[in-house]
Amino acid sequence: MANPITIRMGGYGPPTTSFSRALKQIGDALEQQFGDRVNVKYVWNIMDFGYRAEDILWLVEDGVLTLGYQSSSYLTDRVNELGFVDLPFLFERRDDARAAIDGALGSYLAVKIEERVNYRILGWFENGFRQISNRLRPIHTPADLKDMRIRVLPSEVQARTFALLGAIPVRCDLTEAIAGIKAGTLDAQENPFANTVTYGVHRFHHFHTVTNHFYISRPIFLHRPSFTSWPAELQDAMREAVTRAVAFQRELAIDEDREARAAILAAGCEITALTAAEHAQFSAATAPLLNEARGTYGRAMFELVETAKPAGPG
Repeated sequence: MANPITIRMGGYGPPTTSFSRALKQIGDALEQQFGDRVNVKYVWNIMDFGYRAEDILWLVEDGVLTLGYQSSSYLTDRVNELGFVDLPFLFERRDDARAAIDGALGSYLAVKIEERVNYRILGWFENGFRQISNRLRPIHTPADLKDMRIRVLPSEVQARTFALLGAIPVRCDLTEAIAGIKAGTLDAQENPFANTVTYGVHRFHHFHTVTNHFYISRPIFLHRPSFTSWPAELQDAMREAVTRAVAFQRELAIDEDREARAAILAAGCEITALTAAEHAQFSAATAPLLNEARGTYGRAMFELVETAKPAGPG
């Protein structure tokens, strides 16, 4: 490696987020091992430069950035199989979700992405369980969502989920969502609490409800031609660095969730915890979508979720 290999890593959040800190850990590891043989650069938040959050996809695919991450839902129109992990109430526990995405299910989805997009998938960050926030009223049952305009990720499965719950889903990019929330043209949104606080949504939404309706991962993808052109030593080092960064990011995500809940309450907002009976109403309302998914995606994908569950008590 006579000439430095430039590695440009990017995301769509400030440098304090778990995702940005994980990217920095990757870069630090590579610089420590390879010194001036690599030239690592960061773009923490592409939205600061006029890009949309979804632009991270083409920025990496076209090689403008070397490495990025994005919620898998943004790729569902191109990789239909990713709609499976957008299904509501697919996972009950964080450990179950992590085991599935780190196991055969995640490997299968990575292959499907690589078949259709110019990426090499090296791991999955945790975006985590998603909750509902809104500006209108507390939410205890699906009836409370009736006619609310709610922003969802660019996923048909997610849009259909909230239609079944009685809301009016609006598929849009994060940049559009933030603008709509500030303007009041969107009544509600769904996100992990950490995202809600990172993007300042809690300053506009008083009501927050713990629904855990989706668990979303963020694939870590590299520009495949760049990655495959590297010496094997650097490829292996990147794989190892990403694996360690995933574990690091996931631990940070737990802290971020706790801190975000505290920030929401400190801002004077309400957080509603559903009772078991209330939660069951949400699950029942979206059950037709899961039943349909067994025909769409096949029994085998559901079995990948079941077989990945860690042994032992729940």
